[in-house]
Amino acid sequence: TPGLGAELQYKLSDNFVVRGGGDWMNVDHDHTYSGVDYSAKLKTSTAGAFIDWHPGGGGFFLSGGSYFGERKARLDGRPTGPTQIGDLTFTPEQIGTIRGDVEMSKTQPFLGLGWDNTFTRNSRWGFRVLGGVSFSDKPKVDLTATDGTLAGDPLFQAELRREEDDVRDDAKGFKYFPIVQVGLNYRF
Repeated sequence: TPGLGAELQYKLSDNFVVRGGGDWMNVDHDHTYSGVDYSAKLKTSTAGAFIDWHPGGGGFFLSGGSYFGERKARLDGRPTGPTQIGDLTFTPEQIGTIRGDVEMSKTQPFLGLGWDNTFTRNSRWGFRVLGGVSFSDKPKVDLTATDGTLAGDPLFQAELRREEDDVRDDAKGFKYFPIVQVGLNYRF
C-alpha cells in the first residue's frame, strides 16, 4: 500500500475517469542484515496522476499513470559481534554505527486493475479496490559508518563501498512496489 491517502476523480466519459491524489506512510521495522541489527524507518510521501479505462462502462477498470515523490528508508544499525563488511570481517568496535539510506526513483510509473462503482450507481457513495505495481529505477543506496575505530580507514571504507554494492544488488527487488488500495468514494 502507498499508505493513507485521498484522491479526487473526474468522469470524462462512460469509459474514462481521471484521478489524482496523495498518499503518506511511515513504518518502523527492525531487521537483521549481514549480521547487523538495523532499525529501519520507511517513509513515503507521494502524489499521483492516473487515467482509468472502464471497458464497457462498468465497474471494472484498467489504470495507468505515475506516482511522484519520495519513497525512502533510513537504516541505523550497530553490530553486536564480528561482522563481515564487504569481503572482510570487523569487530563492532572497528565498525561503530552503520547508517544506510535507500531511495527509490522520484517518478514511478504505475499499471493496475480494479473495480470502482462510483459512477455506475445512483448512490453518492461508491466502493473502489485497486491492485497493481509501480516501477522504480534501481534504488540508490548509501552506507556510512561512524564512531568506529576504523571509520576513516581507507581499507575499511573500500569494504564499506563493496557492502553498499551488495545491499544495492539485494535491493533491486524494490524496483517493483506493489500497490493495493481499498477505498470509499463520495460523489459530489
